[in-house]
Amino acid sequence: MARKPTARRGGGPVEESAEADGLYEFGGSPRRSRRPRAGAGGRWWIGVGRAVLWAFIIVVMINGIWMPLRGGMAEPSTDEETGTEQPDFPETAASGFAARFAGVYLNTDGLEGEERADALAAFVPEGRAASFAAEGASLSGDNLGVVAVEIRDEENAVVTLSADVNGAPMSLDVPVYAADPDNFVVSGPPALLAAPGRARLPDPEAVETDAAARDELLPRLERFFGAYAEDPDYLSDFVEPGARIDRLPPDTLEFVELVDIAVPASGSGDNDGRQVTAEVVWRPAGAEEAASTELTQSYELTVVKDGENWYVREIHGAPQSFGE
Repeated sequence: MARKPTARRGGGPVEESAEADGLYEFGGSPRRSRRPRAGAGGRWWIGVGRAVLWAFIIVVMINGIWMPLRGGMAEPSTDEETGTEQPDFPETAASGFAARFAGVYLNTDGLEGEERADALAAFVPEGRAASFAAEGASLSGDNLGVVAVEIRDEENAVVTLSADVNGAPMSLDVPVYAADPDNFVVSGPPALLAAPGRARLPDPEAVETDAAARDELLPRLERFFGAYAEDPDYLSDFVEPGARIDRLPPDTLEFVELVDIAVPASGSGDNDGRQVTAEVVWRPAGAEEAASTELTQSYELTVVKDGENWYVREIHGAPQSFGE
C-alpha cells in the first residue's frame, strides 16, 4: 500500500517509504524487526535476586523448624555437660574415718590429757590435737552411725553422724579433708547438733475398700502368716507359683493373730493384683502368753487371685500404715 507523501524540508514532497523507515538493509533486502532478548535491560539480575531471596527464606524456615526438633531429640544432658558433675570424693572411706574419729572424740572416760591427745592425733592435723581437748568433761557417745555426707569438692566434705551423746540423741558434723582415697584428716573442730526431729504423718487418704475380697483374703492370710513363721512346708500353698518368699528363721516368732487387713477396691493387672496392708501380732518363740511379749507389726502384701484362691506374690513392710 502506498504511503502518503510527506513534506520535505526545503519544499519538495518526499515519498514515505520502507527505506525511510529503515525496513530494508543495505542492498535492498528487507530486514526483520528485532524483539528484545530475554534478560535484556537487566531483567536477568532480577531473577537472580529472587532466587537468592527464596533460598534465604527456605534456609531460615528449615533452621526454625529443625533446631527445636534437634534440641528435643537430643539426649538429656548429664552432669558433665551441665557442669554439675558430682565431685569424685571418696565418700565411703571418709565416712568410716569420721566414725572412728567420733568414737574417740565423744568418749572421754579413761582418756585424759596426753592419752586423749595421742588417740586423737591419728585423726587431726599435726600439732592440733590439743584443740580437741575436753579437760574435766564427761562425754559418752553410743550408737554411732553415718547418716549423710555433704561433698563440697573433690577434697572436702562434711560427714554427719547420729549418736547418743550422754544418753541423748544428737548429730555430729565432722569436716574431713581427703588428700587421696586412702589418706584423710579432720580439717576442723566438729559440731554437735540436734538430732532430726519427729515428723507429723499426714492424714491418710480415703481409699475405697473391697469388702468381698477382704472376706475372702482374711482367713487365707491368717493361714499364710501361721505358715510364714512356723510351717515352711505349708507356706508354698499360699505363695503364687514362681514367686519366692522365704520363711522367717525357725524358732523366732509365733503367730498370734491377724488383727485386720485393708484391701483396696481397684486391682491392677490381668490377675487382679492388690496391695493389701495387714496388721499382725507375733509372740517371741517360747515366751509366755502375756501381752507384754507381743509384737504388733504391719505388712504390705501383693496378692493375686487365680481361680477361686488368692496367692501372695510379695511381702514387705508397710509404709504409713497408721490410721488405715
